[in-house]
Amino acid sequence: MSNKHLDCVVIGYNEIPFERYESFLSNYGEDSEAYRDLKFSFVNVDERKMDYVGLLNEAVGAARGETAAAAGEFKSGDMPNLAAVYLTNFLRVAGLNADYINLFQFEKERLRALLDEDPVCVAITTTFYVVNLPVNEIIEFIREHNPKVKIIVGGPLIANHARNYEGDGLKTALDDIGADIYVVEGAGELALSQVIKCLKHGGDLSRVANLAYVEDGQLQRTPVVPENNSLEASTIDWRYYASPGLGNTLQTRTARSCAFSCSFCNYPTRAGKLTLSGLEAVEAELDSMKALGHVENVVFIDDTFNVPLPRFKDLCRLMIEKEYNFNWFSYFRCSNSDEEAVELMARSGCKGVFLGIESGSPTILKNMNKAATIEKYATGIELLRQHDILTFGSFIVGFPGETDETVRETLDFIRESKPDYWRAQSWYCEPGTPIDMKREQYGIKGEGFVWEHATMDSLEAMDHIERMFLTVGDSQWLPQWSFDFWIIPYLLGRGVSFERFKQFMSLANNLLKLEIAYVPEHEKQARQQEHMRSLVNAVRGWNLEPRPSA
Repeated sequence: MSNKHLDCVVIGYNEIPFERYESFLSNYGEDSEAYRDLKFSFVNVDERKMDYVGLLNEAVGAARGETAAAAGEFKSGDMPNLAAVYLTNFLRVAGLNADYINLFQFEKERLRALLDEDPVCVAITTTFYVVNLPVNEIIEFIREHNPKVKIIVGGPLIANHARNYEGDGLKTALDDIGADIYVVEGAGELALSQVIKCLKHGGDLSRVANLAYVEDGQLQRTPVVPENNSLEASTIDWRYYASPGLGNTLQTRTARSCAFSCSFCNYPTRAGKLTLSGLEAVEAELDSMKALGHVENVVFIDDTFNVPLPRFKDLCRLMIEKEYNFNWFSYFRCSNSDEEAVELMARSGCKGVFLGIESGSPTILKNMNKAATIEKYATGIELLRQHDILTFGSFIVGFPGETDETVRETLDFIRESKPDYWRAQSWYCEPGTPIDMKREQYGIKGEGFVWEHATMDSLEAMDHIERMFLTVGDSQWLPQWSFDFWIIPYLLGRGVSFERFKQFMSLANNLLKLEIAYVPEHEKQARQQEHMRSLVNAVRGWNLEPRPSA
């Protein structure tokens, strides 16, 4: 980075160590909905609770004859955090000197060194957080090592707090975080750059839109002005961040927001109108990835990558013509596709897609305003399979209107369509979503993980998910915590083939079934040891690629 004085350190992702997070949720009770949801993401071996990344590290360590898991062999989220890189790039384009921390838990020494440089501020992104806990930990660390530096927090967590609370309620939520300044706009990169300039030159924060901060004990709010920052103006030139530590798998986006209005989601409200990068900007960024010489896999995080369809086909043709030879992965809408699109995907290097199917019931899809049909999903999965494109189906159980019958329809759909991987989660009753505006119509009570409506409650939904998990046989379960769909391109870049990954998931899920099903304790321990031996034998001889050092 530049020799100029450091203006801002951007901090990407903080995944709380699993043991701590499990302990945090267990305080709600092991029969609570939140804890039962987490149970689908960890296994129990010799009285040790491990998420799937921990399990993989444990198996690799044992296969190598080590007495403990290979510390740090694999890490969840071990790709450049796109929010952190994008913000750092935006600030650089704005004439500011910024650097970023990718994974807080594993880069504390580097963060400490950057704090020793007395940066103007530290900016914390909150893209994946629904509670304050991960941010609290980062702020405690920063305060310990540089009490003077200003801390700015923005992103979805703050936007949600600002939408859900007012006055003293909002102040209480922000006081619990303990930062100095909060950016409350969904995007917020412009506000961040303006705050940094104010801090550098003694400017007036009250003149910067979309902020919240405490002054003289009072919460101050500045006017809300939606940002509409150009994606193209901040196209990332990955050569600027060239480092062996970038790894073989990178993420990018070619659009902001979503073209649809699903009734369980408030992302389009937060992000505003769908904004698309031009093909030239996408080409420039992909060119910079190729110029690094080591990038093998690219993850497009656009919520609706194949919308609009003509542009999507042009993007595929671009990747074919430029011969990038990347393996790429993305979200995908079967309802917005055709056979030509899938053929172009395969030719351009697509290896896997995330399908937000949500339900196998036409009734629930209508309630969700999904703008899709079961028939289109089934046809799409089969067409993707014919072109050797891996599929992951995501489902929601318990959405308003859900009944035993509609759950059965979803289960039948999974069994018949056979996506390679799948996951079902209980509906999360989030304030501010379109369905939340229909509480009276559906008899909705409660929020978050704990809710009820006219046809189901949250505990019933969890019961259904447990039965689904235990009865689906042809598709492999993927957990959410630390090992969701995006772990596949990361592991592919580390030398774990699709076949090896599938084998690992099958054996790991055998262990998980022992936790979800009722198995007598004496029998459970014997079967745990048997499954663990099979897992260790499976990973022996994988000849894994070493992780490049930063």
